[in-house]
Amino acid sequence: MSVELKMKEKLSQLLHELYQNSVAVDSIKLESTNEDFIGDFTFVVFPYVRFSRKSPEQTGHEIGSALQTLMPEIKSFNCVKGFLNIELNDHYWLTEIKNNQPAKTQNPQTILIEYSSPNTNKPLHLGHIRNNLLGYSVAEILNAYGHQVKKINLINDRGIHICKSMLAWKLFGNNETPESSGLKGDHLVGKYYVLFDKHYKEEINVLISKGMTEEDAKKKAPIFEQAQELLRKWENGDKETMELWKTMNAWVYAGFDVTYKKLGVNFDQYYYESNTYILGKDIIEEGLSKQVFYKKEDGSVWINLTEEGLDEKLVLRSDGTSVYITQDIGTADLKHKEFNFDKSVYVVGNEQDYHFKVLFLILKKLGKSWADGCYHLSYGMVDLPSGKMKSREGTVVDADDLMQEMHETAKEKTEELGKTDGFSEDEKSALYDAIGMGALKFFMLKVDPQKRMLFNPADSIDMQGDTGPFVQYTYARIQSLLKVANYTASSNLNLSIDLLESEKKLVVELLQYDKELKVAADNYIPSIIANYCLKLAKAFNRLYNDAPFVREENEDKKQLRLYLGHKTATTIKTCLQLMGIHAPERM
Repeated sequence: MSVELKMKEKLSQLLHELYQNSVAVDSIKLESTNEDFIGDFTFVVFPYVRFSRKSPEQTGHEIGSALQTLMPEIKSFNCVKGFLNIELNDHYWLTEIKNNQPAKTQNPQTILIEYSSPNTNKPLHLGHIRNNLLGYSVAEILNAYGHQVKKINLINDRGIHICKSMLAWKLFGNNETPESSGLKGDHLVGKYYVLFDKHYKEEINVLISKGMTEEDAKKKAPIFEQAQELLRKWENGDKETMELWKTMNAWVYAGFDVTYKKLGVNFDQYYYESNTYILGKDIIEEGLSKQVFYKKEDGSVWINLTEEGLDEKLVLRSDGTSVYITQDIGTADLKHKEFNFDKSVYVVGNEQDYHFKVLFLILKKLGKSWADGCYHLSYGMVDLPSGKMKSREGTVVDADDLMQEMHETAKEKTEELGKTDGFSEDEKSALYDAIGMGALKFFMLKVDPQKRMLFNPADSIDMQGDTGPFVQYTYARIQSLLKVANYTASSNLNLSIDLLESEKKLVVELLQYDKELKVAADNYIPSIIANYCLKLAKAFNRLYNDAPFVREENEDKKQLRLYLGHKTATTIKTCLQLMGIHAPERM
């Protein structure tokens, strides 16, 4: 039983004994004591003054005295107005940290995390990086908490946007390949997506100059009509179109694999929209028979969600081609058939909030009992100091380029500090990768997913700031201390030592890991872990500045501090791993 629960039970008992007031244990609230006061837990006594018929201070002292008698863990208490602050003794904290074992959920579930979901018409960019890091970290956190997790990647490998790249390559490519161009496959295909848009805009402007409205010009531009025709050929299985589609997609997949490896993310299962959209069409037919959907005169299929505060939604075009919602319905159904999941989490930017409201509502109307387990992990966009990115205009920040920039920035910052003596060139390169990627990942993950964020590469690599490199350096510093001290984890600790304030704060912070992991897992929020990791690193550094480790003359105190360093390093490494960040042994 936790000391917090024990304290609540004793308080419930005392309130009945002292004031004949029955209060359920679950109704008793304990808060962390304000840092301006001495104490670990605070119990607000104001609600019970009407039963004690005494002042808040008298009531607090009466409860505090009785509680201290019942609980040997309590060192002291003080009452400030109506706030009873309770301080636990050092022996309790040392016993807790010595016996602490990581907790896991008592209700393990099968949870799917669908993330990345790239389009095969362009390389991954900065926005994809946030998506991938969020998805990977959420999956790792859930797994650490004891859930059965599957990482899913749904590849957007069909549709008009794919046909735009294919058409531009047919028109302007001159049989260019990744080998002949020296470009990664995803970069080569992305080049033609941008080229399509360039010619499309030129044709629109020509049509407008001839008197056509902009709306009509966008529909009547010859290159756009050609792309639509290519999509129809694809849906009809035209051999030449399918061969080009397979070839260009293969180029992209090879490029994606390189980026994923560099980013350090992986997947357990891949789905392809070119397969799942057909399943969606079948479910639309099923929904028509159940009158969930209805047909308009032109043959298009819709659903009316106005009673739910939404609108009418197209689910199948008049020519029989799918829309995004069609394939998402098919994929959701397939995922449940294959995994029988308890929850299915979609990691997708907040510009798709409405789409997922519609999707989940349609699934419910179709009678899918598992629809309530679907969840949209919505996240904000990533901006740069230079402004918003636009894929079609070729102004995106390429993921590969950004990761290389992080490596170079890490190299520059590290060399400025002059701390790579004794490193081989390979070790230096690996360190720059670890620092650069650690900076990128930590900066992305420390922000609450729902918030829009500004990413500045230079700010992310600050050894003294709230950054990944600061946490990594703390880990490396501890490893150096333990090595110098020739430390091996010992079970023979003196648990009767009086703790320094900074020692106690570090112990208390270490014991918060289980709670923080639970909150992060229950809410799919990696920033909980990132910010906890920062607090833990800062708590260790305060102790490091307050007291000697290796040079401590009292052997019991020395062993305790080294033990706390070892526990801190282990916990930091675990937290970093949950974010996909490497913890270097030397920096």
